[in-house]
Amino acid sequence: MGCPRRALPAALALGATLLAAACVPGTDGSGAAGPGTGGATAVPDPARAGKTTLTVWDQEIRGGTNGEITQLNREFEEKYPNVTIKRVARSFTDLKTTLKLAVSGNNPPDVIQANQGYPDMVSFVRAGLLTPLDNYAGIYDWNTRYPNTLLNLNRVSVDGTDFGRGRLYGISQTGEFVGLYYNKDVLRKAGLEPPKTWGEFTAGLARLKERGELPVQFGNLDKYPAIHTFGVLQDQYAATEARDTVLGRGPGFATSATRKAATTLRDWMKRGYLPKGAGGLGYDDAAKKFASGDGAYLMTGNWLLADLKKAMGDKLGLMPPPPAKPGGAPVTTGGQGLAWSITSRSRHPEVAAAYLDFLTSAHASDVMTRHGVLPAVPGAAAAKVGPDTVDGQMIDGWQRLSAADGLVPYLDYATPTFYDTLSAALQGVASGKTSPDRLADTLQRDYGAFMDKQRQRHPDARPAPAESR
Repeated sequence: MGCPRRALPAALALGATLLAAACVPGTDGSGAAGPGTGGATAVPDPARAGKTTLTVWDQEIRGGTNGEITQLNREFEEKYPNVTIKRVARSFTDLKTTLKLAVSGNNPPDVIQANQGYPDMVSFVRAGLLTPLDNYAGIYDWNTRYPNTLLNLNRVSVDGTDFGRGRLYGISQTGEFVGLYYNKDVLRKAGLEPPKTWGEFTAGLARLKERGELPVQFGNLDKYPAIHTFGVLQDQYAATEARDTVLGRGPGFATSATRKAATTLRDWMKRGYLPKGAGGLGYDDAAKKFASGDGAYLMTGNWLLADLKKAMGDKLGLMPPPPAKPGGAPVTTGGQGLAWSITSRSRHPEVAAAYLDFLTSAHASDVMTRHGVLPAVPGAAAAKVGPDTVDGQMIDGWQRLSAADGLVPYLDYATPTFYDTLSAALQGVASGKTSPDRLADTLQRDYGAFMDKQRQRHPDARPAPAESR
């Protein structure tokens, strides 16, 4: 992408300790050629690859991201007529369920989108299923295109045990944050303005309910939406604690912040701030209900912007969750989109590397912006977006969160089994069957067991966090 950027996200989720930790030869993209580092030493030329079919698995099925990927795939094929992109697009849930089998099978795809963290990316690396990209990062200047804090989210240690340091196994195209979409008409009819503080937001939920409006639209049939909602709630109580815990250096989950967040989620359900039967409502169905006017707010990621804008037009607004105090620094769950990775048994690794570079170029950034998608590093087109539009709100929110170091990694990164543990436990909280204390204990058992294994692998690591009640 060259280096055009506005307010680069220089502190996304990972702190300076991880910058120092990435000390494996070649992980800075300096061209440490050799086995296991993506051994190219010159810019790949797909035109010289002969007739090539590049099989790509991704989860960009929504309007905006599907549109920009479709356009970029077409342009890549036009640039290299000898290359055909065979695309397999699945929902996030379907991709997560089927990807490991596909990558480890007899005919694996060349390029995949891998979710960062221990459940997917780290497990793929440990199984030898992904190609390190460090040399390509040097060749294509990804190291200057992206700040290290973003690149580190796609790193795994050489021994395949640690997330956030070591070799580079992917590069992400989009920026992400979980924010508050709001329906301007519903708020106006209730006599409310977009909230400036978290307290103002929560007070407005009661007013909306009193006036017969659904305060927050929500569907958790797909399980992951509750992870995002719970993450935002936890961030309001202890963002730094949550971030450090995901990165393996925090106090864990048996904390007051975990219990408070679970209590808030349970209370929102009891008070009718969230819809009845949310556990049986699909994520996309909830978004459609919100777009049709059912709900004042929808708490989810900026990846839905293009679809919602198409249905709602000027009625749609988007903001990061408001801060505790007026004018304060915002904080929320987020980081970057799923990593684009090259499988270790790809027959066309250099063509795949050129494809990844094309998807994350300056041109791609502008294509994303025109499709209502947030680039990880916004470019020239983003600078021209009107600040009063919902797209402008998205870009401004990303820049403010980045400048404030206000992005907390997704909680499911924390352990290899944490996605399943957390999503199941949150279903219980939302249904009233799981108490906040039980949730905290369940999460801590998973996290604590994993941290014990990590300490056995790394005897010099810091002691286990004390469980605080």
